[in-house]
Amino acid sequence: MDSCPVVKNILLLDSEGKRVAVKYYSDDWPTNNAKLAFEKSLFAKTMKSNARTEAEITMFDSNIVIYKFVQDLHFYVTGGEDENELILAAVLQGFFDSVTLLLRSNVDKREALENLDLIFLCLDEIVERGMILETDANVIAGKVAVNSMDPTAPLSEQTIGQALATAREHLTRTLFQ
Repeated sequence: MDSCPVVKNILLLDSEGKRVAVKYYSDDWPTNNAKLAFEKSLFAKTMKSNARTEAEITMFDSNIVIYKFVQDLHFYVTGGEDENELILAAVLQGFFDSVTLLLRSNVDKREALENLDLIFLCLDEIVERGMILETDANVIAGKVAVNSMDPTAPLSEQTIGQALATAREHLTRTLFQ
């Protein structure tokens, strides 16, 4: 029986190869300097490709890397050389689509930095210790939106889903008092 697919890292870099949000799930890069060197060399290898319309795949340092570029952001998912490329591509697409949903289709570095907490929550919903938990962007974005909801915000500043969740919470509290 085959083991579960494992993700080694998920990277979100800017157009200069600098970190926006990164999460490592493997000890292949034990130090921060090793991680930075990996990111720098991966970016140098992929920056000239045209991965804007659909995801591209490459072998890099005995790893499979699936990547996609949007505006000034570069999305990467890395797996071992024996991992299934389609599963890694599904992880990348789930990450990209959930970020797009949460940033309301305004996917750029400035917006990503302003909503970094949501991006890290996405990463947490997608992969846990390298194990893939979810790839459906709607499910991921829904869980992140519920987790990031500020119950003290006025209803006028909440999304419909957040307002309904707040109303449900208030109703439940009222009924059980």
